[in-house]
Amino acid sequence: MRVLGVDPGLTRCGVGVVEGVAGRPLTMLGVGVVRTAADADIGIRLVGIERGIEEWLDRFSPELVAVERVFSQHNVRTVMGTAQASAVAMLCASRRGIPVALHTPSEVKAAVTGSGRADKAQVGAMVTRLLRLSAPPKPADAADALALAICHIWRAPAQNRLQRAVALHTAQHTAQHTAKGRTR
Repeated sequence: MRVLGVDPGLTRCGVGVVEGVAGRPLTMLGVGVVRTAADADIGIRLVGIERGIEEWLDRFSPELVAVERVFSQHNVRTVMGTAQASAVAMLCASRRGIPVALHTPSEVKAAVTGSGRADKAQVGAMVTRLLRLSAPPKPADAADALALAICHIWRAPAQNRLQRAVALHTAQHTAQHTAKGRTR
């Protein structure tokens, strides 16, 4: 599985591509940051993020895009910018028919480090170790994007099994109710 991880942000939007399957060594195919000028108009910044994401999609052809789920912060302005960048990444993927998965920061930290409360340095260190890199990717947004991709690759098999089980249960429940309706 090839996953593009996106750590959304208006000034620095981390991007990283990881390939592999759960239980096997993973490979980093690329890592970087899509940058926009903090003093530019918001529309111009969003177009810049879109162009950057589109370039990564063209270059790496991921099977899935994993985006950090926006969570509540005290700084509404930061949340808005993160949400806007996140929406651009989801739009770019969806326009191409590429599935999108959202993961919370604590899910990513727990998957990569074993603790949902890990700090940026711990995430960077584990990403470096898991991908057998010589140094942690810089800035931290780039390492976080790789962590998102790793998280999805590792969690996808369990999530898929859970989704299939829920779908089966729903289908059986619907069939039972349909059958009861016919016997009345």
